[in-house]
Amino acid sequence: MLLIPCPWCGPRDETEFRYGGQAGIVRAADPSALDDAEWAAFLFLRDNPKGRFRERWVHTAGCRRWFNLVRDTVSHQIVAVYRIGAAPPPEQGPT
Repeated sequence: MLLIPCPWCGPRDETEFRYGGQAGIVRAADPSALDDAEWAAFLFLRDNPKGRFRERWVHTAGCRRWFNLVRDTVSHQIVAVYRIGAAPPPEQGPT
């Protein structure tokens, strides 16, 4: 069980949150200009790293706000939490 630190409400049990996918996905400026392969890649292809990964989460049972966090996919350790629109924290080396 994860203890997720909401930037507004503080640490809460993971059952209060919902995963929102990979953080930092750049949206296409003109989606109608994409061909089928580019559109499919934008919609469906995401990174799946072993190690640190930037994710989006929403606090559904609390403040209902979205935020980003950096989580190690091997140990599930939460490395950093930051608000959407803020710059991600600098990498701090291996865990």
